[in-house]
Amino acid sequence: MEMKDFIKTDIVIVGSGVAGLFAALCLPKNKDILIITKENLKECDSYLAQGGVCVLKDINDFNCYFEDTMKAGHYENNPESVRVMIESSTDVIQTLVELGVDFDTDDDGEFDYTREGAHRRNRILHHKDETGKEITATLLRIAKKRENITLVAQTTMIDLIEKDNTCYGIVCEDEYGEMGAIIAKDIILATGGIGGLFLNSTNFPHITGDSFALSLKHGIELKDMSYIQIHPTTLYSKKKGRRFLISESVRGEGAILLNEKGERFTDELQPRDVVTNAIVDEMAKFGTDHVYITLPTMDSKEASERFPNIFEACMDEGYDITKDKVPVTPAQHYMMGGVKTDINGQTSMKHLYAVGETACNGVHGKNRLASNSLLESLVFAKRAAILIAGDESEKPVDLPEINLDSYPGEDERQKEFKKLIMDEIRGKDKEFYDKWCNNEN
Repeated sequence: MEMKDFIKTDIVIVGSGVAGLFAALCLPKNKDILIITKENLKECDSYLAQGGVCVLKDINDFNCYFEDTMKAGHYENNPESVRVMIESSTDVIQTLVELGVDFDTDDDGEFDYTREGAHRRNRILHHKDETGKEITATLLRIAKKRENITLVAQTTMIDLIEKDNTCYGIVCEDEYGEMGAIIAKDIILATGGIGGLFLNSTNFPHITGDSFALSLKHGIELKDMSYIQIHPTTLYSKKKGRRFLISESVRGEGAILLNEKGERFTDELQPRDVVTNAIVDEMAKFGTDHVYITLPTMDSKEASERFPNIFEACMDEGYDITKDKVPVTPAQHYMMGGVKTDINGQTSMKHLYAVGETACNGVHGKNRLASNSLLESLVFAKRAAILIAGDESEKPVDLPEINLDSYPGEDERQKEFKKLIMDEIRGKDKEFYDKWCNNEN
């Protein structure tokens, strides 16, 4: 995109994952919406979500689902956020189905619910082992057809335009280094987490927490920035780059973990942080940097049909997960903390919203329950869209001055952003930082 000094729109959304796209589709069609994304449109962590999306199966499951979420989060969750997410789940799933999302069904044509770690009941819908890809691709396909939505790739947010705690827009830079300003009535941050700052992560490397760094620079409230989830089972490799995740749902279908002696050492269906700690202890015990996973409850044909993406990735490394011991190791996976919001995505700055992994309304507590991430993104993105649609308030018209020549180059900017974020994490939890954040990119 050739950047001009100013582009004006009604709403600018930063990020093209599930949260950003669903917010755009839930906004009125008479609103001009501009979605920018740092890399290509499909290079978002939503595409990588394998396991599924949770849903309240029936009213009798509410208390169980609520307790499972709270327990996984060590009861540090915001109960109101958890309640809203669960109560909104059936409506969101129905909307996805109406939009064309294809969830797996059983022989009778009913939803094929599965179970993952820390869930006591089967309440997770899935599309093979590429649920995030199915949902994101469907939303993206529809967004591209909407006349009021413009999608621009290879464009990076480098600053927020604000004055007197009111957000007026963003400064961004295109792939050619051209800078410009986007002025909007409302701004939605949906930039994902911070995996790109870690040496070992399941995230795309360009997901580097830009929204968090800018929040720190502009005095926007953050919450629980040291609450970072380490996924217990990623495919072990000495190669550099993004780690391939072996989904929680594989353990939900009967996969077990083995140590160097081939011994099972933990209950695989405990919350992720508990399983991760068990793996770390086992690695220390044997002086190794991995353990093993195997799926004895399925044969090769069954596994390739239920988990085609995972089965193929393991085979590419020379392992049949149903017969062999596949080496796995923990890696950074998900951000429970983030830009502090209420249950409608509002941040501490006026006309600035945050959704998805970027936001923290306390729904996950200290540890996210498996397959709540896609649901959370959808539920609270829609609520933010509804609030924005109904907001008829006027902004002050005195736009702050913007000096595009004052911004540093990309390398200097990235170093500054990373230092801001890592210093914040270290200040909140030095023990976590010393254990995991010394494995930084």
